[in-house]
Amino acid sequence: MKPLRIGNFSGFYGDRSAALREMLTGGEVDVLTGDYLAELTMLILARDRLKDPSAGYARTFPRQLEDCLGLARERGVRIVTNAGGLDPAGLAGEIRRLADRLGIPARVAHVEGDDLTAAHPGTLAAHAYLGGFGITECLRAGADVVVTGRVTDAALVTGPAAAHFGWRPDDHDALAGAVVAGHVLECGTQATGGNYAFFTEGDVRRPGFPLAEIHADGSSVITKHPGTGGFVDVGTVTAQLLYETGGARYAGPDVTARLDTVRLGPEGPDRVRIEGVRGEAPPPTLKVGLNRLGGFRNEIVFVLTGLGIEAKAALVREQLTDALAKSPPREVRWELVRTDRADADTEETASALLRLVVRDPDQRVVGRALSGAAVELALASYPGFHVLAPPGKGAPYGVFEEVYVPYVGAAHVAVLHDGRRIPVPPPQETRPLAAVPDPPLPEPLPPGPTRRAPLGLVVGARSGDKGGNANVGVWARSEDAWRWLAHTLTADAFRRLIPESRDLPVTRHLLPNLRAVNFVVEGILGAGVAAQARFDPQAKALGEWLRSRHLDIPEALL
Repeated sequence: MKPLRIGNFSGFYGDRSAALREMLTGGEVDVLTGDYLAELTMLILARDRLKDPSAGYARTFPRQLEDCLGLARERGVRIVTNAGGLDPAGLAGEIRRLADRLGIPARVAHVEGDDLTAAHPGTLAAHAYLGGFGITECLRAGADVVVTGRVTDAALVTGPAAAHFGWRPDDHDALAGAVVAGHVLECGTQATGGNYAFFTEGDVRRPGFPLAEIHADGSSVITKHPGTGGFVDVGTVTAQLLYETGGARYAGPDVTARLDTVRLGPEGPDRVRIEGVRGEAPPPTLKVGLNRLGGFRNEIVFVLTGLGIEAKAALVREQLTDALAKSPPREVRWELVRTDRADADTEETASALLRLVVRDPDQRVVGRALSGAAVELALASYPGFHVLAPPGKGAPYGVFEEVYVPYVGAAHVAVLHDGRRIPVPPPQETRPLAAVPDPPLPEPLPPGPTRRAPLGLVVGARSGDKGGNANVGVWARSEDAWRWLAHTLTADAFRRLIPESRDLPVTRHLLPNLRAVNFVVEGILGAGVAAQARFDPQAKALGEWLRSRHLDIPEALL
């Protein structure tokens, strides 16, 4: 059977608007997927909906589709997207009205049942991560456009693949292969050189969006349209495969994919084959993401220039602490960032930044009280006093939490283009998740001379967020580098290199097929990205910080 070519045109809400047209005109494709949702996006949409009940979906998608719906219909390309966010029925209705206005006979279906907000009082949004079989039902019934709310990112690929190949829910290996392909596609150009550790090895000024050629057994080839920017190789696919994952078992509502069985191999320029993926029955419960209002937050960044940086920082800290003593914020965090240089030839490079972040349930405590206290210091503090921006009134921040419920708690339904409603049954077979025992370590490298050097000279890394946790996937590009990495970069070594993690649980997972180790750092992001607990709230650069740290590296690897 001919492979199914599935492409991606969006990796997040705000991605390149021209990508849908680029993917439709750049080469052969059967299905295009758009991923708009993340934990933070659900909170943004929930806050938008408080102001406007009709604002629960990605407003940019209809604008993209207006330019491309006729072209997609003409070329027989189906479009599947989770841009429905909190209101998939509302977005489906808007697309139908758009199609009618344009005179295009497009069949629009949607998937619902993920919204569990009513069952979780006190939340702004509570949504289950549904699987792909609702999408499958819509496509089997002839839909041209399928809109979903909160489904797993990989469901945008498993749904079309199951519809095309006739997979059943117990076709675990095939589904797992599609999950892996979907995970590689979901973040768009991160699979084609975007945000890549070794970005200088190709032209990544405007990477093309990725494609997966999926076969009936679930194996796939990751590629991109000819002539587009960026590049696809084993490294770019490995990086995205490790992104926002944990152990060897990658669980979802359709299947648990075994990442320790994935095999990658080059298949010509800009083509990487994924094969060997094994699947297991999904876990017995369904993940639900809860977004709540956590309180209010404010931030001031003081600029400290020239001499006496530490003394200047100590003075303004003491002054503000005294000024806020009557009503101190519940959480106060100071961070001195030493961006200054001695004898600098510009004022900017002679300056350090002192960052103050405060949080409290009461907006007045972090708003007017803080801004008044800070402004009053303008002529009464350290020499050269100024701030990057005046303090604001305090902004609300969100808190993310995940819980797990029985599948029957979410009424997964495919709403077809003709209005029929098809219930999607829960999986008949489930399997509780359990950690996979660590595989044996490879043989260590023989002893030899070493040199103190950055870790990133011999390994790549990619990091990301999952709620309050972060993961850092680290991979080697040669067998010898893997042998050294597996023995050297232990969980204890990670804690030494990343001081923020020293008092936190750090778990290391070995993935020998990928020549990779994946670290999960629990709690480093506090209550999630919306809480903005650290300088890099989504841990996007945590892997690059790790790569910049120095170790004793065998000279043979350098």
